[in-house]
Amino acid sequence: MGEGERERGPGGGSPDPAVEEWRATVRAKALAASPERSPVFATTSGIPISDVYTPADVADLDPATDLGLPGSYPFTRGVQPTMYRSRLWTMRQYAGFATAAETNDRFRFLLSQGQTGLSVAFDLPTQMGYDSDAPEAEGEVGRVGVPVASLADMEALFAGIPLGEVSTSMTINATAPILLALYVAAAERQGVDRAAVSGTVQNDILKEYIARGTWIYPPRASMRLVTDVFEFASRELPKWNTISISGYHMREAGATAAQALAFTLADGIAYVEAAVTRGLDVDDFAPRLSFFFAAWSELFEEVAKFRAARRMWARIMRERFGARNPRSLMCRFHTQTAGSSLTAQSIDNNVVRTTLQALAAVLGGTQSVHTNSRDEALALPTAEAARLALRTQQIIAHEAGVTETPDPLGGSWFVESLTNELEGAAQAYLDEIDALGGTLAAIEGGFQQRQIQESAYRVQRE
Repeated sequence: MGEGERERGPGGGSPDPAVEEWRATVRAKALAASPERSPVFATTSGIPISDVYTPADVADLDPATDLGLPGSYPFTRGVQPTMYRSRLWTMRQYAGFATAAETNDRFRFLLSQGQTGLSVAFDLPTQMGYDSDAPEAEGEVGRVGVPVASLADMEALFAGIPLGEVSTSMTINATAPILLALYVAAAERQGVDRAAVSGTVQNDILKEYIARGTWIYPPRASMRLVTDVFEFASRELPKWNTISISGYHMREAGATAAQALAFTLADGIAYVEAAVTRGLDVDDFAPRLSFFFAAWSELFEEVAKFRAARRMWARIMRERFGARNPRSLMCRFHTQTAGSSLTAQSIDNNVVRTTLQALAAVLGGTQSVHTNSRDEALALPTAEAARLALRTQQIIAHEAGVTETPDPLGGSWFVESLTNELEGAAQAYLDEIDALGGTLAAIEGGFQQRQIQESAYRVQRE
């Protein structure tokens, strides 16, 4: 097991006598005839998986305080009372390449196929603050996203798309205030009032130092820009999510589910602390915080991770920051399937991987989903591959039967046990970060980076 992870006995108490008898008789006989495939079964976070789960494994779980009901504290079972019975998650396919006009064509195509929200990928020069004609940008313009260096570019990107009706997620961090300003200006050029503009700006600079690298300024200076966006949006953009606190990139860099959960929440704590220090009331900005997680193929661990994230964030906001508005306690999140799980060989297999990952996100109660296209390990997705990725979400939504009740895996002894285990493992990391002086100090000392590197190295060796 990795650092920060721990074992728990069944329900934290004594073994179940009936289970022990079963192991000594029925199971032992089966093993004699057919040994198990491995001497040890464990999740990707190193949590041991038992040979059987019973009520004893969750004997210390208090349904009233640990689970609640959907839409109620601690939101373990979902942030809305009806979840997908009332409204499906936003199907938000990530797109951006070549020029603003060409990306606009892709946006229109996806919307025509039933996509319900936009998600913008910006190219590296835009992410790093370079104009497209800057010498430093040569060779990277439009390669991994769309170039936007002016209001004219932003207007071309959303030409013919009503920004008062469609919500937009923008994956931009170091230059987030600038791109948000351009987006608001483009909406106003369409005649859309600021109060009607909805969407999310990623604006999560801390994960850039931990796992991604597109930062411009040092951490503490960057935090001022993040909180500037909080302050502006709290006054001017009531429907805008001011940050998408991202565990996705950490998971893609090699973090375990427990590490990604812990380090994402630790970044969230740092942002809330910075805003409160600025003088903002927690209930003025916290309802517009959102999160961004990766979904991997280990379905049950991923579902447990999402459930644990909601419970932990609700308790952090209530107990650590004194938030009173129920919306301040909600961990609302977007999910993207795991890009690093895709292979360039046998690309049709990527459809199966992505389907499992999207299913985990839906069973875990996500608010929006991007499904990766089968050909992304080779190049930017073709229109046909992008359509199939969207169809994957639509089939899960309309044919799988998993949207009929909130938290359909709630009450599973296995899933509830895993939820507890992941919370315990993540809390151990949070305690260690606090002991190091908080998130910024831990980043500056390389703590999160080392943990992720060690996990990635362990996976590569295996």
